[in-house]
Parts: sequence; structure tokens; C-alpha cells
Amino acid sequence: MMRLLALLFCLLAAPAWAQTPAAPLFAAALHDADDRPFALEQLRGKPLIVNFWARWCGPCRAEIPELSAAHDKYAKRGLVVIGIALDDKVEAVRDFAKAYEMRYTGLLAKEGGIALMQALGNARAVVPFTLVIDRKGNVVGSKLGAMTRVEIEAAARQLLGNP
Repeated sequence: MMRLLALLFCLLAAPAWAQTPAAPLFAAALHDADDRPFALEQLRGKPLIVNFWARWCGPCRAEIPELSAAHDKYAKRGLVVIGIALDDKVEAVRDFAKAYEMRYTGLLAKEGGIALMQALGNARAVVPFTLVIDRKGNVVGSKLGAMTRVEIEAAARQLLGNP
């Protein structure tokens, strides 16, 4: 059943987004948890799961353990999980990430977050919003709303191959 759900996620996600460049993401002005500029361009060529979230968002909070688990399981195989907070309060985001045991890279979009999500196909700027980006820099899957563990696993396998 889990394989069927994983296959369904891949099949549904891929046609709408297949070969859609993630250029706006790689060009975005983001900041790390210490408020230093962070260029996602440095991660081009790596498989990415990028999750936009907000501190006030309940479904975003629910995803954190699942995304952390994917990071723990697949980082050694090259998968990079990124959380992009729609916030401009560095200390508040850093404290939140620590409290929720976020073990993957956390970045801040600051005032550019809404426009960035819209440029990436999320016209209403709904969070959580997750992008699955292949090594070529193409968006090969996306989801508005919280992703389940099964969906995150399917995305990771899609990017890394099945094993």
C-alpha cells in the first residue's frame, strides 16, 4: 500500500511540474539562522526538498519531525532538506527551530517569502508549501499543504532512486 501511495505521489506530482526550473529559488535572497546571507545557488546540483513554513502554521509544525527524519535518513545519500521560514525575526525562528528539534537547514526568506512562493507556482502563498527539486535544478514535484511521511519518503526516493 505504501508503495502504491508513493507511486501515486510521483505520478501526480511529476506531470504538472516536470522540467520546471527552480531558477527563482536559486536566485533568492535568503538568510541563515545567524542572519548571514545564504545563496541556494551553492546547492545547485544536489537533490533538494524545500519546505516553506511559518511559526504560526500548525500543519507546518506537524511536518517538522517528518522532514527531520528524511534528513537523518537520506543526508548521507546526498539529499538536502531545507526549511524556509516566512519570517524576518531571526532569533524567534532560531528558537523555534531549536524547540521543535529541526535537524535540517533552516533559512529565512524575510520580506521576500511571499513573492518567492508565488514565483514558484504558489499563487496564493499557502503554507506549508514543499518543492521537490532534482539535481538538474528542475522542480519535479510540489505540494500545497502538509506532506505525510509517505509523501516525503516518495519524494526522497524519486530524487535518489528507489533503494
